[in-house]
Amino acid sequence: MNTLRRSLTWVQGTALTIGAVLGCGILILPSVAANTAGPASLAAWLLMSLAAFPIVGTLSALVQKVPSAGGITAYAELAFQKKAGAVSGWIMLGSVPIGVPIIALTGAQYITSVTGAGAGAVTLIAAAMLALSLFLHLRGLQLSAGIGTLIICLIILLLAAAVAVSLPHVTSGSFHPFLPHGWHAAGSAAVMIFFSFVGWEMITPLAEEFKHPKRDIPISLFAAAACVGLLYTLTAYVTVGTHAYGDEKGIASLNLLMANGTGRTGVYITACLALFITFSTVHANIAGFSRMVYAMSREGHIPKYFDRLHQKNRTPVRVLTTLGAIFFTVLLIQWVFQLNPEVLLKGPSAAFIASYIITMAAGLKLLHRFGIGWWSALASLGLCIGIYSFSGWAFYYPILLGLAGLFYNRRK
Repeated sequence: MNTLRRSLTWVQGTALTIGAVLGCGILILPSVAANTAGPASLAAWLLMSLAAFPIVGTLSALVQKVPSAGGITAYAELAFQKKAGAVSGWIMLGSVPIGVPIIALTGAQYITSVTGAGAGAVTLIAAAMLALSLFLHLRGLQLSAGIGTLIICLIILLLAAAVAVSLPHVTSGSFHPFLPHGWHAAGSAAVMIFFSFVGWEMITPLAEEFKHPKRDIPISLFAAAACVGLLYTLTAYVTVGTHAYGDEKGIASLNLLMANGTGRTGVYITACLALFITFSTVHANIAGFSRMVYAMSREGHIPKYFDRLHQKNRTPVRVLTTLGAIFFTVLLIQWVFQLNPEVLLKGPSAAFIASYIITMAAGLKLLHRFGIGWWSALASLGLCIGIYSFSGWAFYYPILLGLAGLFYNRRK
């Protein structure tokens, strides 16, 4: 049977969405943003938390209209014809296969830095996370999502503990002066923070595996947006309030927060938290991306080779095994050449934003004019275009990917 199995509920959907969005940024970005803008970084965190709701509102409206495994590619195709779906899909092809192993490496680097493990362990830890996630996805999304839900519960518990033990150490003096570097610095912090709020679209390709997608995916998206925004903002608040940032304290603010109540034990708790967060991000992105690639193959945007499902588990086995080969090639290249992960992530990050722009434009065409979803799409489109303009050289990366998609489909 070459159809995906419907097994997900809104609980598992919420956990997968949180996992896709709540990435390694929470480990270091509160201190990095505070270094850039001081206490004003809190305003940036709050603004970006609120800005997530128009994006999830648009995606919720679109998935109710088009509950397809194609996700954002299906929305583009319905709004702007088949070529637009191909362009959107090919842009995403240049994001996850490179971005996910780099995310795994970033999390592994954080773990080794706080525990003092050797640099040689970084690639090994990253490879183990990727291999485990791929194995679970091959076994079926129900098992995979169940484990993901458990991990997200542990993450929320540990982050709540970090905030709780830090609150008694918050002082009012830490919030003055509020704007030490001006509003421009706060704007720069907001641009950095925006990339901690990408990943919402990874739940939409799972629409064909939800029992009630039109009801449960919107619940998953809004519940995840509220949870992620609250966790980010509270973590940023105690980071600033305890002054767990600055050149002399490094960027591992979460490690400092844990140490407030647990001492040296906090190092190992933070390492476990980093492992859980990184794995959940990797896991959720593989889930959504593999289904999107399967749908692209089904629609003829890429070779038909990838539209076959595992006979028993009904998982996109050919997509997952190919992803595994690509992931470990990226790890090997990184291990040999020691490339800068931050530079490598710029291209995939720009690809994510470009895909958001296409999706929000599709929302303007598909959704009821001047309705809530339409206004959400308009607000999100303006925000994404503004952020995309700061992409630098990576601005051209999604354009080249989109042209490759057009060329492939024209040759067909």
